[in-house]
Amino acid sequence: MEGKQRYEIEFSVNSSPALLYQYISTPSGLSEWFADNVNSRGEFFTFIWNDSEEKARLSSKKTGEKVRFKWVDDNNQDTEFYFELRILEDEITKDVSLMVIDYALEEEIEESKLLWENQIADLKHVIGSV
Repeated sequence: MEGKQRYEIEFSVNSSPALLYQYISTPSGLSEWFADNVNSRGEFFTFIWNDSEEKARLSSKKTGEKVRFKWVDDNNQDTEFYFELRILEDEITKDVSLMVIDYALEEEIEESKLLWENQIADLKHVIGSV
């Protein structure tokens, strides 16, 4: 079986970058659209979906622009995989979009993209972006 492959997907979001950043960088913001519940202890975030828990470390952030969460193993050691949420703003039109960078097995990339589409639709609903 081949390893996971990096992919990118971009979504137009009708929101200010500052508001959007709150929803992608804080446990309370992420728990409104990304996971059922999100807890953080320092730089470590626990994402909870139904009966499943995944841990990630906030490995980098740039206020108002991007966050990167690196998945960690049971010993809180970084794995090679991460997901990044990057806010892009067109300098001329001021249109805002959210770039998602993630990893999936080649045969699961389309399914992963659909999952992100659903999650971003939830995000847009939460922030009132249509």
